[in-house]
Amino acid sequence: MERAQRHPATGCALELLVHGVGGTTPEKMLDDPRTVRITGDDTAAVFRRADDVDAESRPGRHRDAPVPEAYVWCNLTSGNGARALWLLLLPFMVVNLAHWMRPGTAGRPRTVRLYGLLVRLAGLTLTVLLVAAACEVALDLTAWQCAGTPACAARHSWLGFLSPEAGGWWSPPGRRLVLAALVPTALTGLLWYLSHRTWSAYESQQPMSREPEEDTGCSLGRPGFWYGRRLVARLRAAHTAAGLLTVAAAVAAPAAAFDRRPGGPAVLDALGRLLLAALLAWSVAVVWVVCRRGRSERRLDQRLDRHLARRLPLGALLLLLLAAVYTGWSRPGWTSTDRLAGDTAFGGLALGQTLLVVALGVTAHALHRARPDPRAVLRGLGGPAVATLACALGGVMSGGVCQRVADWLDGTGTSIPGPPVTLTWQASIIPPVLLVLLVLCGRLAGRTWRLARALRPTVEREHPGEPADPERTRRIARIRAMATLTDDAPLLVGVVSAVTLALGAAALAGALGTGRTPAGAASGTHPALQGAAQTAQFLGSWLIGLGFALFVTWGRRAYKDASARRTIGILWDVGTFWPRAGPR
Repeated sequence: MERAQRHPATGCALELLVHGVGGTTPEKMLDDPRTVRITGDDTAAVFRRADDVDAESRPGRHRDAPVPEAYVWCNLTSGNGARALWLLLLPFMVVNLAHWMRPGTAGRPRTVRLYGLLVRLAGLTLTVLLVAAACEVALDLTAWQCAGTPACAARHSWLGFLSPEAGGWWSPPGRRLVLAALVPTALTGLLWYLSHRTWSAYESQQPMSREPEEDTGCSLGRPGFWYGRRLVARLRAAHTAAGLLTVAAAVAAPAAAFDRRPGGPAVLDALGRLLLAALLAWSVAVVWVVCRRGRSERRLDQRLDRHLARRLPLGALLLLLLAAVYTGWSRPGWTSTDRLAGDTAFGGLALGQTLLVVALGVTAHALHRARPDPRAVLRGLGGPAVATLACALGGVMSGGVCQRVADWLDGTGTSIPGPPVTLTWQASIIPPVLLVLLVLCGRLAGRTWRLARALRPTVEREHPGEPADPERTRRIARIRAMATLTDDAPLLVGVVSAVTLALGAAALAGALGTGRTPAGAASGTHPALQGAAQTAQFLGSWLIGLGFALFVTWGRRAYKDASARRTIGILWDVGTFWPRAGPR
């Protein structure tokens, strides 16, 4: 609720009422069944009581009390069925929190810019990770492994025209990869569509013209705080180009590796090297765009890099088409064996994300030490902790879809090699992370129960002279005790993030060091260690498949159910809008 302010011309004070994310009606907010909309539309509007519509013309009636106005914005969190697709952007919403959780500081602009740069690079790795997961599903598991294995292709009739035994035009490995590349390309296009849609609806709204104001140090009042049209357009172009380049690399790399063998075609080998060099050069350009321009809040930047926003993704699309032509060229004697280089790709991404999170933690610690703030979450490390959870969420989503598709294509696990070993190791750390989470939640629940019992006498003393109502007393004490859980949320996030980072680094080392699954790496060791590895691998595979199923179920429900779409909208508002308005 905003403090009542008196209108200078009429002497009528106004009191603005704003509801929470759960939403309500103007009748309940104003405690009057008769309300009138005075401004706004069906999405968001301001209401008054019917008796207060002409309050400005009758200021004498409202000199003793302000005129209440209800701002109803709950329809902003609803939408059509396309809002279910916002679930794909969930890791990006979480990593966005890391930006707004930067420790407050005075001076040190280079360190502040470095913090923002690391967050943007972490977001870029999430795009590459999700597209790489789509490439793993479509190119490696489906087109390379299953379609290239007669036993697996025979169980799925829709892959029959891709099987080498069919001898069709699409049977060679290169052409199978080119056809399968349509799936991750479509995913990249979907991510571009979602980003462009929100950019057109929100970021492109021109701010109201006003006279320049003196910077009072409050971020909310800065001209560029709510206007990120140029920055979002640049980042959208960079992320789209990164996704297309990921698909192009996944398509061209196997063919280039085949052409580099002794006695391979010299012309195709040279073309493959040139193509990979062009992909590398364009990837450097994408990273440069992400690093070059940060967020400016002190000035209103109304420019738009139209050439960059168009040419960067178009150049990546052109390279993808060239990669498709190069890979689809006929290569006698080329067969699909084992799996593609998924371990190298996912292992490199995991290593890069780990280094980014560690660098982000060092930067945040330096900012906090320069200006210590007792209110800072985790002593300034809240942003790196949230970034760790965002990377973990992206890993769960990518690993879940890969594991689920692998189980669907080959339930017995005998005809195809399956997903990369790195993803199996990452899935195996889920059970211990959940165990730590359950222990923490159990400890918090027990402490909350004890605190609620201790608060009952206090509640009774605060209401002297009232009839005894044990049930009401217990309810008030329980609500007060549960309210203290918000004070423990940072500790919970910090512990889970630290455990996830440590186990993730151990899983990466195990995958790259052994090249085998956890159960295979533990074979021949102590029976207890071997049993623990097998249990973690089995439970991790089951849990990550369950997570993927829940994700799909929630998306399907959100597509059909308006209340579920509103829940997604509320989650999005909490993760994107509220951090801006809160203290940092």
